[in-house]
Amino acid sequence: MLKPPEGTDPESWHRYFASTANNLAWQLVELPASEVDLRELLNAAHAAAWHWQAAGNELNRMRAVMLLAQAHAMAGLGTTALAYADEMRSYFLFMPNTPDWELAFVHVVHAHAASAAGSAEEHARSYAQAAKAVQAIADDEDRNIVERVYRHVPAP
Repeated sequence: MLKPPEGTDPESWHRYFASTANNLAWQLVELPASEVDLRELLNAAHAAAWHWQAAGNELNRMRAVMLLAQAHAMAGLGTTALAYADEMRSYFLFMPNTPDWELAFVHVVHAHAASAAGSAEEHARSYAQAAKAVQAIADDEDRNIVERVYRHVPAP
């Protein structure tokens, strides 16, 4: 659990609430679909994105967009899920030195969003890229974290 800021600086409070909402949403994303309260997931993801918009850097904001794509995909909101997924994928694939675990998340989330949007071709392509990217993660702990989300992505 994060420790709340002691002062009254709005930025520190935005960062606190962004991190708290972000952590909650990613915890929900890892649960079996039948155990996820979709309203809570969407609220947490949007709260994180809003607070990161106020106090984060571009990387924080793009990670929030990734989370929005995943939350919308899980909620069956395919059109917005894929729009968010396309936005974050463009950012992360063209950033130099994106870590292997983050690239895997990009493909995993994009595959889930494409599936939710009913875009079979994009879903199959991103799912195949996700499979390769997950296996390419060097650190076992990082791979396990990504796999906890990947296992929920429907196969093409």
